[in-house]
Amino acid sequence: MKVTVDRFSGFCWGVVRTIEIAEQELSRQEPLYSLGEIIHNPMEIQRLGDKGLSTITVNEMEKAKGGHILIRAHGEPPSTYSRAEELGITIIDATCPVVTKVQERIRKFFLEGFQIVVFGKKEHAEVIGLVGQTQGQAVVIKSLEETDRVQLNRKTVLFSQTTMDKATFYAIRDALKAKIKDLVVGSIEDEAIDFHAKDTICGQVSGRDKKIREFARSNDVVVFVAGRHSSNGKVLFDIVRSENARTHFIEDIAELEPAWFAGAGTVGITGATSTPQWLMERVRQEIERRYVPATESVQSS
Repeated sequence: MKVTVDRFSGFCWGVVRTIEIAEQELSRQEPLYSLGEIIHNPMEIQRLGDKGLSTITVNEMEKAKGGHILIRAHGEPPSTYSRAEELGITIIDATCPVVTKVQERIRKFFLEGFQIVVFGKKEHAEVIGLVGQTQGQAVVIKSLEETDRVQLNRKTVLFSQTTMDKATFYAIRDALKAKIKDLVVGSIEDEAIDFHAKDTICGQVSGRDKKIREFARSNDVVVFVAGRHSSNGKVLFDIVRSENARTHFIEDIAELEPAWFAGAGTVGITGATSTPQWLMERVRQEIERRYVPATESVQSS
């Protein structure tokens, strides 16, 4: 049985940047707090926790009074920065530059009087930060069925959470365009934003669609490694499972089941943009240790 790790899987560059910033700050040997889980992967959180990173919520910011807080890649609303200033907290801003650009564009359109519509998950940290740019007035929808919540008599701009799927986004765009004459589609690339502009879905995230489908089809069994709270993980897992019914979701090696590998000639390991490479390698090693005879064990590709 051949076991390989998807070479296109693992951290997106925005997450890599955030982790690097966190590790650089932790090397100073000073207390550092992450405002919310730095990444939706419990194993990586534990690794950084062992280095001294503590996780707190917005309601617990007083714990970091006079100290340092890390803003994770998802970003935060303006109210968080104001509260930090009140408490004398130094902010280490590791917001993904793509998310920062979306925040800036949303704020620009809001100040120009547009109705802001965000395709995303209302409770997701990134969306909370985006809605915060509009003083809480943005309309958040996550499906085509929810477009009836949008006011049709206002000039409107449509944005997206960076990790949502393009197909649903474009379906929502077309549905709103049919009802709102001057609908604008927000972009992170073009100053002249119009209906034909690109969306605000992260290219590195959406670009994985084709490659991960090919990887799923090329293996008898796929083990998908991600944190259960990862929005991107849920999207990518559904894609992989649609291509390969023998796809199994795990957070760590303890969840591996022997029955999954019965009769399999090839096993592929992949994951979300929040899944660390070291964790997927650990899964590969564990599968080989448990289920592959020593004479058949191979290295990952």
